[in-house]
Amino acid sequence: MNIPNNKRRKDSQDRIEKAFVTLLQTKQVKEISVCEIVKLAKVNRSTFYANYIDIYDLVEKVKENMINDFFNIYKEETITATHSYNFLKLFTHIKDNQIFYKTFFKLNFDFTWNSDYLNDEMIKWFGTTKNMDYHVTFFKAGLNAIIQKWLENNCKETPEEIEAIIKTEYVKRNI
Repeated sequence: MNIPNNKRRKDSQDRIEKAFVTLLQTKQVKEISVCEIVKLAKVNRSTFYANYIDIYDLVEKVKENMINDFFNIYKEETITATHSYNFLKLFTHIKDNQIFYKTFFKLNFDFTWNSDYLNDEMIKWFGTTKNMDYHVTFFKAGLNAIIQKWLENNCKETPEEIEAIIKTEYVKRNI
């Protein structure tokens, strides 16, 4: 029986998602077929369709799982509604999970920071609300670009070196 939370179903989903992510490292989503996924995952086509409507449904489920995994890095801070500004925690996770993050960007995701939260924090840094939307946009885009560049270079620098790059940009902002 295919009960939503049973171990066998979860194993099939994990295998399908892992096969998809593997194929995604060398192909675009539109170039990947269900046939390729099930062959690599070693599951039946019917198993795929029992779990996903189509490849784009699979993409959405992978995205959902990735976002949940990403936010687990800062789970304690989310619960306490605080921010440690510990980018080292993020960069260490990225270095340890490069395929995850390459997939994250390949699927055109980015780090979806809470803009209200960033606005409040950036007001502390800049001391003003003037042009705050621009500061937040700049910060998010810059951080995403640095992470993507680091991943393109196969994370040659240490997480500490990448954190230093970010902190250098905001050295007068006390983050």
